[in-house]
Amino acid sequence: MNKRQRIKKNEEFQKVFKKGKSFANRQFVVYCLKKEEQAEFRIGLSVSKKIGKAVTRNQIKRYIRQTFLELKEEVRQDMDYVIIARNQAATLDFHETKKSLEHVLKIAKVLKKKQLERE
Repeated sequence: MNKRQRIKKNEEFQKVFKKGKSFANRQFVVYCLKKEEQAEFRIGLSVSKKIGKAVTRNQIKRYIRQTFLELKEEVRQDMDYVIIARNQAATLDFHETKKSLEHVLKIAKVLKKKQLERE
């Protein structure tokens, strides 16, 4: 993921929280905000210190970024996503993280049909 695809500023996070819609499962909460003028999606990550030490938090963030990299073609491009990891996310390996995130993105209806038909 390159820097253009990341949400970093607090104002941008707040805008997604206030104006976007949220979808959740046991491991993740995903906020989605449609941005018409945007060519490619952006993601912001939030992993609380309650989840674990820095190593654990960074690992969760790496898993989420890699999942979005692999789902790049299926995910809607004109959106901002903020992903908040819940406590149970710390127990997941990469494949479980990907499956869980795909589940939340399906609920949010932001994955293209091609992905849904494959499963």
